Amino acid sequence: MRGISIVGLGNMAGALATRALAGGNTVEIIGRDPARTREWAAALGATAGTAGAAPAGDIVVLAVPYAAAATVVGEYGDALRGKVVIDITNPVSPDLKGFVTPDGSSGAQEIAKAAPAGAYVVKAFNTLFSQVLAAGPVEGRPLDVFIAGDDARAKARVSAFAESLGLRPLDAGELAMARALENVALLELGLMTHSVRHSDFSVGVTLLG
Repeated sequence: MRGISIVGLGNMAGALATRALAGGNTVEIIGRDPARTREWAAALGATAGTAGAAPAGDIVVLAVPYAAAATVVGEYGDALRGKVVIDITNPVSPDLKGFVTPDGSSGAQEIAKAAPAGAYVVKAFNTLFSQVLAAGPVEGRPLDVFIAGDDARAKARVSAFAESLGLRPLDAGELAMARALENVALLELGLMTHSVRHSDFSVGVTLLG
């Protein structure tokens, strides 16, 4: 059993919370609106946390828009020390043609700069649409979740968490690889806009031989 704190009240927060609880994890929901947070938590069977208070979970999921993520991390400050912080955001520009992050960087790396020493930022879940994640395996095959981070033990903990959700974790390398994972999400948005025309799909790896 893992303690998971999910910061945010959006679709990805709900999908992750539902699957996390089904996988035997304890889940804390944290939002800025106390009444809505309590309502969400009660509906899911999770506990309601308090925005700004130290997260209860050893794993903290940032399920907020990228524009708010670094600010949220900065507000928690040393309360995140020793915790694994999962960045699920995509810093895509409004025209869906690029990123709002500095050249050569990634959303996860910018978030890591705002995190205190001793917090372990890991990129994961950013290539999964919320309704696809909520639906789970397709034809018995688990969805792939790509993971990037600089700390091997933190990535192992995120991998174990992903497996508890019924997903197949795939280690993509160090945190600098988050830029590549964010490009995968940008590719998905391009496909959704120009060819597939919906978001009921996922990108995964097929092992040959």
